[in-house]
Amino acid sequence: MNESKSTISIFQRPGWVVTFALTAAILWGWAYPLIKLGFESFHITTDQTGSKMLFAGIRFFVSGLIILAVARASGRSFAVKTRGSVWYILLFALLNTTLHYAFFYFGLSHSAGSRAAILNSMSVFTLVILACVFFESDRLTGSKIVGCVMGFLGIMALNLDGGDSGGFTWLGDGMIVLNALCSAVAGLMTRGLGRRIDVFVGTGYGLAVGGALLIVPGLACGGTLPVVSITGLLILAGLICISTIGFALYNKLLTCNPVGKVAIFNSLIPPVGAISSCLCLSEPFYWKYVLAGALAAGGIYIINKNK
Repeated sequence: MNESKSTISIFQRPGWVVTFALTAAILWGWAYPLIKLGFESFHITTDQTGSKMLFAGIRFFVSGLIILAVARASGRSFAVKTRGSVWYILLFALLNTTLHYAFFYFGLSHSAGSRAAILNSMSVFTLVILACVFFESDRLTGSKIVGCVMGFLGIMALNLDGGDSGGFTWLGDGMIVLNALCSAVAGLMTRGLGRRIDVFVGTGYGLAVGGALLIVPGLACGGTLPVVSITGLLILAGLICISTIGFALYNKLLTCNPVGKVAIFNSLIPPVGAISSCLCLSEPFYWKYVLAGALAAGGIYIINKNK
């Protein structure tokens, strides 16, 4: 029994899966206020989409380089395992980083924040459902349905009594929906990524290449970092750390476990982002944030609990 346990990867042991998935979700939740603080420090205004893409591109490009450097230092193989892997990695980079965040930043510039948060969170539940279609290890069960419903209700709770409303717009809501779809498809592709190249190396390539492909259109759109300061650089460094740790842990977990059990943890990102924004940006605190977090946590428990 002890020998069999020792052969199981740390990324498959239930306690560590929860720890790593929670770490990634909480880190990504804290990225929300740091992004806003970064925009303030670099003096990037709401209408400067090119500058936002440049800011995001630098963040992911450097993060990818760090992961690749760590992979090289630790002796991980950079060799591809099958033919066509290079094109697969390039498509993964486009979906997971470039298009994902291009749609997100562009849509966020034309949509209310609370609406964007709700629409963006659809990627979590879309990924759980799509995984049941494409992977035998992910079967659609009653607990997954209940867990997804609870997680979605938690995110909807963030918009209780909200004043943001209005009709659907392609430049705003449409872009956020496309962003959510890119995120969900990239999550499915992560399983295939691990069969074509070491997952950490593939993650590094995905972030570095995807970040570079954000920098180019950002510069083409006239994007700049208007004011560079020590504070701004420290915030950017924090965001780079969040991307490096978050994506490395999350992508590895997706290759080792049923996708649905890992993806549902991301339903915690919106409430964590809301609460961390209250702490960092002095935004008003609402008890609906606690309700949203409790519902999301309940959904995670139902999907991951043992029979």
